[in-house]
Parts: sequence; structure tokens; C-alpha cells
Amino acid sequence: MKKYDFVANLPKALMISAAIMVLGLLCNVIFGTQMDISFKGGTQIRYSYEAEPNMDKFEELAKKHLGSEAQIKLDEVNNKQVVSITLPGEISPDQSQALTDAAEKDLKDAGLKLETSNTLSASMGTKFLLRCLLALGLAAVLLIVYVGIRFRNIGGIPAGVSALIALIHDLLIVYFTFVIFGLNLNDNFVAVMLTTLGYSLNDTIVIFDRIRTLRRRSDAPLAEVVNDSLHHVLRRTIVTTVTTCLAILAVLVVALVMHVDSIVSFALPMLLGAISGSFSSLFLSGPIWVRWMNRKGVK
Repeated sequence: MKKYDFVANLPKALMISAAIMVLGLLCNVIFGTQMDISFKGGTQIRYSYEAEPNMDKFEELAKKHLGSEAQIKLDEVNNKQVVSITLPGEISPDQSQALTDAAEKDLKDAGLKLETSNTLSASMGTKFLLRCLLALGLAAVLLIVYVGIRFRNIGGIPAGVSALIALIHDLLIVYFTFVIFGLNLNDNFVAVMLTTLGYSLNDTIVIFDRIRTLRRRSDAPLAEVVNDSLHHVLRRTIVTTVTTCLAILAVLVVALVMHVDSIVSFALPMLLGAISGSFSSLFLSGPIWVRWMNRKGVK
């Protein structure tokens, strides 16, 4: 049975990645990036309920007391069914109290109860976003250093940079998932980014460890060593990815059926991030490392 040549087919893998990136960029330009109040500032009010309220009536009350920019949705927070109201600006305590009084009066059968009312200024949201990006950048740098030290006997820096390219690819896929599906960038975005980063790096380290082992035993060309290494870990990678994706998919389906948007905004990007992590580890990091080493003239 003829083995798939990962190294020779690197251009095809790059074309697939480029096509996805172009689609993501187009969606970003056309639809823009939707940010949660955690990043852009604003107000969020949550009401728990005993019976699902009449959403048309609730939306009418919210827009009457808070303005037409109020966005309303059903959600689940801390195992409680809640109605979430999101506003781009700040509101006064009188406005919030007026809505609460009206909702308790006109929708008393629903058993509405005010849970939280939080306001975040735009400057605080921007600082939080910058700190999150700084955390991602710091994590990426530390990962390069780790890979570079651990695999220094097979060219640590090229291995680290190859792993970084794969990681950046995966993080962009996660970001574009939020953009394409119209999901708000919130604290789930940071959680998915860091989880995907760790998941992808785990696959990459396993592959480079196999390359290091085979290179000690063989004087074959680097391309052959890498292809053999990738085929050795292929079954493990596929089984791990399928198992992970099935678990995430189950969570995603339940969240979609139950209309739990906070879970959907984590599970959907995480699902595509896991797939992208396996793809980049197999088709990008190793083959890119071979091209780099060949350009340096390493036998």
C-alpha cells in the first residue's frame, strides 16, 4: 500500500489553509467582528425564571425601558435558565429597576427574578482584550522556547518556529469560526484559544519526538524520516481527534437543542479548533520543518 507523502503534498495543504483564511477574511470584512461587553464595554442584565416568559412581551418591555438597542436571548448560567439582556452602553439604576418592576408585574407567571446587572466601561473592556492577547502571545513564546530546547538536537529553533506556524494557523481558524458563524468574542474566545493551542502543541510534540527517535536510527533523507514518523502517529492522531470531536459534538448538539448560546460559543470553535490542530500537526509543522532544514543544507 502506497503511503501518503506529507512532505511532497505540503503545497496542497497550504492551499487548503489559504482558502479557509481567505473565506474568513472576506467574512471579517463583510460582517465585521462581534464583541461581547467583556471586550467592548456595555451592560448585561440577567433574569432567572421558573417558567419560560413570553419573549415578545419581554422584548417589548426591555426596549421600552432600556432602548431599542437591547439584545435579548435565552441562556443558561450556573445551571440556571436565564433571560440575558445586552446593551452597548450604560444604563441608570432607575432604568434597571423600572424594567424589573414591569417584568414582575406583566410577566408574573414566569417567576422572573433579577440575578445580575453588570456594567463595564469601554476602556476596561479594551484593557481586558489587550491582556488576553498578551497572554496568548506569551504562551506562544514560551511554547517556542520549550520546543526549541527539547528538540535542540534536531534543530530546535526551526522546530519551534514550525510549531509556531501551525499554532498561529489553528488560532486563526478559531478566530474565523467566531467571525463566520457570527459568535460574539467573549471569555469563551480566550478559553478556546488556549485549549486549542495546548491540544495542537501536544500533537506537534508527539510528532517531533517520533522524528527525533527515527532520525537516530536512520540515515534516510529528512523527508522520508518525517513521512515515516507521521505515518507512525497517524492512527493515534486520528483516534484521539475523532474521540475528542465526538465528545465536543455531543455537547454542541445538546447546547443547540437547549438554546444555550454560552455553550455553543465554546463547543463550535473548539470542535473546529481540534480538527485544525490535528490537520496542522500532520500536514504543516513537520513538512515545513523539512523544507526549512533542506534550505539550510542539513542532510
